[in-house]
Amino acid sequence: MFRIAHHPKAFLTLKRNVQRGLLARTRIILILEKEASNAKKLAQETGLSYASVLHHLHLLEAENILTRKGKRSYVWELTGAGQQRLTDVGSKK
Repeated sequence: MFRIAHHPKAFLTLKRNVQRGLLARTRIILILEKEASNAKKLAQETGLSYASVLHHLHLLEAENILTRKGKRSYVWELTGAGQQRLTDVGSKK
């Protein structure tokens, strides 16, 4: 269906998944897998606008993939559900 590999947690159940949104969420999740970060730093590292990063962070928070900690400016981190990776089912016998 999609030509580019996306992070499994970038797919949303509550919203329509569009190619550009999947790519943006994949970038955000890959950075958050390394370390928790704030929206400003995520915007700088991904090359997305601050507003776009905030939009995707809130979408991922609604799906319980991310959580925010602290007071403003929030530090975003993956939840346990967001840290799970899909494994190749075909490799298990």
